Amino acid sequence: MSKTIDILEQLHGEVAKQLLKRIQSGGAKAADFGQAINFLKNNGIDAEATDGSALGELSGQLAEVLPFTGTDCDES
Repeated sequence: MSKTIDILEQLHGEVAKQLLKRIQSGGAKAADFGQAINFLKNNGIDAEATDGSALGELSGQLAEVLPFTGTDCDES
């Protein structure tokens, strides 16, 4: 059983490395990003938009250009 687990761990690592290589190369297509997102989601990986993080910075930039905020509510 241990050999099977080792093989699965190696396969998992290689999938992650190849997805990362494609994205870092700049040649990734939308499908590659979708695969990477699913890979992360399937492995319970998520991110929070905290101050100083890339996601936090993106969130701040979007807040400046979008015509609504998270607290806006259309009650009509």
